[in-house]
Amino acid sequence: MTAATLLDRLEAVRENGPGRWLARCPAHEDRSPSLSIRETSDGTILVHDFAGCSPADILAAVGLELKDLFPEPLEHHRAPRRDRRHQHAAREALKVMATEATVLQVAADHLARGGHLDDADRIRLGQASERIRAAREVAA
Repeated sequence: MTAATLLDRLEAVRENGPGRWLARCPAHEDRSPSLSIRETSDGTILVHDFAGCSPADILAAVGLELKDLFPEPLEHHRAPRRDRRHQHAAREALKVMATEATVLQVAADHLARGGHLDDADRIRLGQASERIRAAREVAA
């Protein structure tokens, strides 16, 4: 999913800089935009409601799920070859770790606010853990 897909489902959207927007939060009665949306260079979409709504509640209000905020699963991408320069492999591994750490952070924030994870979210967390483990081996 791209940020445009999410933005099309929101009201009072205004650009706040390159890859950044503000909009009314669909999870609560929002008179002025309190929802911040950002699309990162790797395609991850970050959402933060300054009024305190959780990312899961925000997405549910527009018919989306947490997994929709993240780029295509890693298994659809080619892993760096071992014969490439170690520096390139380490750089790619760090990118993977950053993306997967974001997955873990979003889930932890959701759980800390009393939310629960469905089966798809738990599967995605398991994938994040495995991808971090694999990336650490590549970077070593």
